[in-house]
Amino acid sequence: MRLNSRRTRFSQTAAAVAVVALAAAGCGKSSSESGGGAAESGKYSGKGIGLAYDIGGKGDQSFNDAAFSGFKKAEQEFRMGGRDVEPNDNETDADKVQRLEQLAKAGYNPIIGVGFVYGPAVKAVAPKYPKITFGVIDDNTVQGKNVADLVFHEEQASYLAGVAAAKATKKNHIGFIGGVDIPLIHKFEAGYKQGARSVNPKIRIESQYLTQTAQEGGFSSPDKGKDAANGQIEAGADVLYHAAGLSGQGVIQSAAEHRVWAVGVDSDQYRQSALAQYKDWILGSALKNVGGAVYDLAKSVVEGKPLNGEVRGDLASGGVGFADSNPKYQAMKDVVAAVEKARKDIVDGKVTVRTQ
Repeated sequence: MRLNSRRTRFSQTAAAVAVVALAAAGCGKSSSESGGGAAESGKYSGKGIGLAYDIGGKGDQSFNDAAFSGFKKAEQEFRMGGRDVEPNDNETDADKVQRLEQLAKAGYNPIIGVGFVYGPAVKAVAPKYPKITFGVIDDNTVQGKNVADLVFHEEQASYLAGVAAAKATKKNHIGFIGGVDIPLIHKFEAGYKQGARSVNPKIRIESQYLTQTAQEGGFSSPDKGKDAANGQIEAGADVLYHAAGLSGQGVIQSAAEHRVWAVGVDSDQYRQSALAQYKDWILGSALKNVGGAVYDLAKSVVEGKPLNGEVRGDLASGGVGFADSNPKYQAMKDVVAAVEKARKDIVDGKVTVRTQ
């Protein structure tokens, strides 16, 4: 199966990101409030989906926007209401607890925290509202009958990114830029390096983390991403892969300005409107179907059979993948073939991708 047929599975579960006005609402900013019609089915009595964004918020053209695409698809398809809420700068776990409790008291169901930073808040709030389903993305430590841990094999998609980078480089020198030095992002780095070295064991790989903590802006500072990319390009890297959220926009900008390849993350960044001026230099993107996870959880609640426990997406299920939207990428037949072979080998169990 060609990669563009795999990509279709992502496009089916990710609606186009809409632009909506922000309005102040309680703790954080709410950018959507709409009535719903899912209750007409007789199985659903909630007010709609409650979505609480991670650091960087909506408009990152990556992780949060992927979640928003699933939110909008579920709203439209099930005619249910919804409210999505932005984070505040320098907020605490207590702020997140307050945000989730406000959504629960208002009757939203499911309520989804976008990012592992919501793990403690979901753990604190979910037991108080046993009739509401809570989801937390990128955290599998929260346990409860009404909690779904929505997680992914990011390392598998990153392996494909590494294969693509190693096949596309002209200097046998590539780079990785992680937003924050944490175990989750280590998975991206590990998969990327393993994939690249499967092509060329002697390839040189630059590696850098922007910050030690999320509070320092590693996921929300395009200027930090650009500075790191400039440094790696000056060192000789000609393909850069980022796992840095909003900061990755700076990586992509730098790559385009220096006319070297960038590899996007989470969403198909070639198709993101905010990155349109740089898209010719986006080789591809390691996909994580966050939008599909949001949609699937909402669907399960509407149908009266809410998901719970660990729900993990991988290459076999379409939960992760590699976007090949750029025609320049598609023209590189040897790169396309190598990435497709790697995908098949992982799905068939011939290759096990490391997480660290």
